[in-house]
Amino acid sequence: MENNKRIVLDANILMRAVLGRKVKPLLEKHYANVQFFAPEVCYQDARKYLPPLFKKKNLEASDAIDALGKLMLLVNTVESSAYSSYEIEAKQRIAIRDIDDWPVVAVALMLNCPVWTEDADFFGTGVATWTSDRVHLYLAQRNGD
Repeated sequence: MENNKRIVLDANILMRAVLGRKVKPLLEKHYANVQFFAPEVCYQDARKYLPPLFKKKNLEASDAIDALGKLMLLVNTVESSAYSSYEIEAKQRIAIRDIDDWPVVAVALMLNCPVWTEDADFFGTGVATWTSDRVHLYLAQRNGD
């Protein structure tokens, strides 16, 4: 089967994949049939916020970075040069919410695919969004459906 289903993850989903118990198994289960993407800036955010969260739980901060590195095997990193031509449109779509999230919108526009997020700022941007409690429905759809 051709792997043409795609979805963009925002930083909070990357962090949930490292911290939680539901996101990473979903990624692993659907990896063969779905391409997962995240802008590099989302990985940068996760690298910034995960170590303090690990320390709060009395875990090694370096383990957070290691887990995030392993996640990069499942979720393709998209460099800013790839989606920069979508910057203006993405910023226009998300400006009234949180303009800093524009790279996620830009990647979704570039790939013509939805965003997996828990952040309501993406709602109403004209890009389909899926939350973790429903994303399994999208991931399980057969290609072409």
